[in-house]
Amino acid sequence: MKPTLTLLGMGLAMALSGCFAARQARIDSDYSYTGNFRRYRTYEFVTGEGLAADSSKLGEAVRDAIRTRLKVQGYKSNKRRPDLLVNFRVFEGDMKFRGYLQEDIGRWVKEEKVEDEETPPDNRQGYQPQRILLAEGTLLITLIDNRTNRAVWNGYASGVTVPKGPQGELVLRRSVRSIFDQYRVFTEGYLEGSQMTEN
Repeated sequence: MKPTLTLLGMGLAMALSGCFAARQARIDSDYSYTGNFRRYRTYEFVTGEGLAADSSKLGEAVRDAIRTRLKVQGYKSNKRRPDLLVNFRVFEGDMKFRGYLQEDIGRWVKEEKVEDEETPPDNRQGYQPQRILLAEGTLLITLIDNRTNRAVWNGYASGVTVPKGPQGELVLRRSVRSIFDQYRVFTEGYLEGSQMTEN
């Protein structure tokens, strides 16, 4: 009985410490006014260097958490011609970051706003840049419009300490969830379709 309680206590302590590490992180995001968020339905990961190409458990934990969240929001994986390319990276140390003060992306998408070259200058939203100092350890997730090759959304968690082992995977998964809480964009018609199947 005592070893079971000890293991249970250790597991709970690890889960709570991972939870606290993710909660202490600064979570924020910004988006491009040219992003046609209603059009996006599919995604694929960018391959490259660093954690994005990492086949370790930490890299796979981030990819798996992103896959899970995008699936919940109605997005499907498509290797051939995805609407969105997903890139992520973990930065060590403090860094200066340029973000933007913007209205909530959910409101922007709901009002079906999209800016392009034909949008009159008087009707453009305009960006209000802000310089942000991100604390030691930042997980940055970027969504890129595959057609235009432009970043349309950045979400980040700073102050994320990633310990080694399973606890590190837990911290990264929770950080991804917290970041995607900033991206409350479901694919068009997905919510109506899931409500119909429930009835």
